[in-house]
Amino acid sequence: MRNEENGTPEWAVSRRTLLQGTAAAGVVLATATSVATPGEAAPATDGAKGLAPVVMEQVHLTVNGKAQVLTLDARTTLLDALREHLHLTGSKKGCDHGQCGACTVLADGERINACLSLAVMHDGREVTTIEGLAQGDALHPMQAAFLEHDGFQCGYCTPGQICSAIGMIAEHRKGWPSWVTADLTAPHPELTDLELRERMSGNICRCSAYPNIVAAIRDAEGKIPA
Repeated sequence: MRNEENGTPEWAVSRRTLLQGTAAAGVVLATATSVATPGEAAPATDGAKGLAPVVMEQVHLTVNGKAQVLTLDARTTLLDALREHLHLTGSKKGCDHGQCGACTVLADGERINACLSLAVMHDGREVTTIEGLAQGDALHPMQAAFLEHDGFQCGYCTPGQICSAIGMIAEHRKGWPSWVTADLTAPHPELTDLELRERMSGNICRCSAYPNIVAAIRDAEGKIPA
């Protein structure tokens, strides 16, 4: 049926009504949760029944050699904890799906995708980001090699590339094989260009600086202390 005055359908929603409803929904969502003490769920308000409560957790991290205590939503990723709470923005948020490697950091020396890992999973661990590699004005050998060999163009993926390369070399020195390792029984597989490219395949450079990245890693390999 149509309204006799203006001919519009009775079910039609006016722009004013739509905006008022949207604003009301925003207020409900904004007040749905309150901050709780670590380990406790924040109670939902009457207007937020059915929404999952927020659980806050206290997380202890050593980041770039400095002890940090953060109270975080248990769903906070390590990447967001680093970028949004500690303001260490060197680690980049690229795909946010663990596909590009721009967020790679080192956790107890092992490379991980920080966007796929919850901060609470790393309670008590030592995390190193690109900001923690240099010693004062002295660059880490991998950083210096990337500069020497022009292993970057736009630079967005570079922090993840460098952290991943450092973690990759540590894995190789432990004798970890890769998908292309011919002899799985070899205690120390040769780090050929094919091996190197395969082991770094989780880090994407959309500028395609791959030849220079390989050259940089090759140069830095012998300069990183065992």
